[in-house]
Amino acid sequence: MQQRPAVETILHQDALNLRGKSLLSMADLNREQISGILQLGQLLCDMHRRREYTLRYAYPRSLAMIFEKPSLRTRVTFELGMRQLGGAAVALGPAEIGLGTRESVPDVARNLERWADAVMARVHAHSTLIQLRDNCRIPVINGLSDREHPCQILADLLTIQQKKGRLQGLRLAWIGDGNNVLHSLLLGCAQVGISVAVACPKGYFPLEEIVRQARQLAGEDPDADPDASAIQIITDYNAAAEGADILYTDVWTSMGHEHEQLARIQAFRAYQVNAALMSRAAPDAIFMHCLPAHRGDEVTDEVVDGPQSVVFDQAENRLHAQKAILLLLMGMEAEDVGLSG
Repeated sequence: MQQRPAVETILHQDALNLRGKSLLSMADLNREQISGILQLGQLLCDMHRRREYTLRYAYPRSLAMIFEKPSLRTRVTFELGMRQLGGAAVALGPAEIGLGTRESVPDVARNLERWADAVMARVHAHSTLIQLRDNCRIPVINGLSDREHPCQILADLLTIQQKKGRLQGLRLAWIGDGNNVLHSLLLGCAQVGISVAVACPKGYFPLEEIVRQARQLAGEDPDADPDASAIQIITDYNAAAEGADILYTDVWTSMGHEHEQLARIQAFRAYQVNAALMSRAAPDAIFMHCLPAHRGDEVTDEVVDGPQSVVFDQAENRLHAQKAILLLLMGMEAEDVGLSG
């Protein structure tokens, strides 16, 4: 297997310098680390499709999973990922843990570090993740917060690489809300050389501090002419989609904003990815959505179920990208079982 030496170096010698680190933001990773995660994720994907689970820990590592929000993809992929790596995962919902109510976040962190090798938390406030990280000595992984969703974007980059054969030089159009997924997407795309045109209604733009940070990561002057930037924030969805290699959208009303649903439906009504909008993109463009999709709102059935859609590849790649994250953050020692063949 040609990739074996590089992967063993990444894992056993911690060549990416990720062992013991936390992952709260895409900005916690540099370009080399992102590339290494994608390399390992692709190897794990190939092994999974062969039903070959020989890259496993010699003794079972453990992952504590905290859920303040409902979960399908995050819960299943992290739990099965740990099992496939020979480890164990424990799910803790509001009834079991009550972050900040039944028990303080720092105290929860200090307990979990005595039992588990890492914590994955899907939370409302990003500040909760910061408290967890700052009060324990084990890695903390952002499974989603109101600010970012880095695990999703690593799976997305893996999907784009699989479908397009490259990342550098591609153009992605985001149509819709300037939400947490977009924040991580901007930071990730900036580092791998994907330009992003974001089309949002006024009042729903991504955080300016994230846009500035992304432009800096892309090697640009954050205060330069926005029209000359690899990251453009506009209101014209047709202009954003024109010639794009990738069209990406998400729900108009994210968890935590349900009280704004009626206002958001009115504001976003024209920001639907349909056949007409897809026709403005490049002929070989792919359609992406992190799911769940609200069919008939942000996307039509003909697009999400159409030949250009890769939404279920994205969902599958959550498993592979997150297994790579778990291996790199928790580390593999020489005594751990290595790669086969």
